Amino acid sequence: MGMLAGVGMIVALIIAVVALAIAAFICWLMFQNYERVPIKFRTMEPWKVWLNLIPCVGLVWNFWVFPGLAKSNKAYFDSVGDTTVGDCGENLGKWYSICCACSIIPYIGIIPGIGALVLLIMFLVKANELKAKIPATAA
Repeated sequence: MGMLAGVGMIVALIIAVVALAIAAFICWLMFQNYERVPIKFRTMEPWKVWLNLIPCVGLVWNFWVFPGLAKSNKAYFDSVGDTTVGDCGENLGKWYSICCACSIIPYIGIIPGIGALVLLIMFLVKANELKAKIPATAA
């Protein structure tokens, strides 16, 4: 029993490290996206995305980080007269945040958790497409 518990702890540690690495990568992507938006259009400072790495805080902070990036992008694109960008993923960001918050519900949380994963991928793809449309010199 002692060896089995040790193996279980090692597996749990590996899973935790991988999960932290993935979360840090997502924060890094969001940080880069916020940095590309010119300062006067940002809804928050880029460094604040890293607050998502604090356990439990991220579940609430998502509601500011993800829709906030979409609003920042929208403000920038509105200022240059580009109406082809839609809502810049604001609804994706809101629904991602809602699904993340609902994913902690015992037993049924896996369903919104899967939805959150899909929405996260869709949001990041959209955000990176928009980032590519903003000149690097704009920020």
